[in-house]
Amino acid sequence: MKKVIHKADSRGKADHDWLKVNHTFSFADYYNPERVHFGALRVLNDDTIAAGKGFGTHPHDNMEIITIPLYGDLEHKDSMGNSGVISEGEIQAMSAGSGIQHSEYNKNSDKEVKVLQIWVFPNEKNVAPRYDQISIKNIETENKLFQILSPNKKDAGSWIHQEAWFQMGNLRKGKSIDYILNGENHGVYIFIIEGSLEVEESILEKRDGIGISETNNVKIKTLTDSKILIMEVPMNIN
Repeated sequence: MKKVIHKADSRGKADHDWLKVNHTFSFADYYNPERVHFGALRVLNDDTIAAGKGFGTHPHDNMEIITIPLYGDLEHKDSMGNSGVISEGEIQAMSAGSGIQHSEYNKNSDKEVKVLQIWVFPNEKNVAPRYDQISIKNIETENKLFQILSPNKKDAGSWIHQEAWFQMGNLRKGKSIDYILNGENHGVYIFIIEGSLEVEESILEKRDGIGISETNNVKIKTLTDSKILIMEVPMNIN
């Protein structure tokens, strides 16, 4: 088993007044050669966007982009004709593929919005761009992991062009989980949104992350009531 731990206060930081970001992996002006990606997981940004502010129209290509609002409402528009608002309890999955342009703004003028922005390398390039927005409230389970993303269109949650599985959990103190990986040569990156837990004998706190590879299962135990995100991705990328 191989482990890499990223403590919350070790992340790259950017403060643009209207945007405050914590970068788990190298992004924009933050570069750390030891933190470029974890397998197919390329970006994990923890963003806070000020009231009424946001990202103007900008391009993407050949990347799977997942947005998970933690607080507030984020307005989205793109060159495929999609427009709408995503809020806590929803996720957005977008395949940039052969190329898209989009914008993202805080919908509200009186409160900030907090979101996780996640990029995953695709397993196929130049696919037709696509957009998906779903509620996860109907798949959320009490004190158990629930799947929000997979490679399979018919599975629970959304899907992307990669052999990746994402699960979330709102777990009570003392909950033990044995996470079994879905694929060979995969790893899992666990991000602690709230709370504290023990993962394979390592203690993690709010906004810490741990990447584990070279194993087929991972043992997790919550030390407090916790909210977590588990991202399973291939470790070998082309």
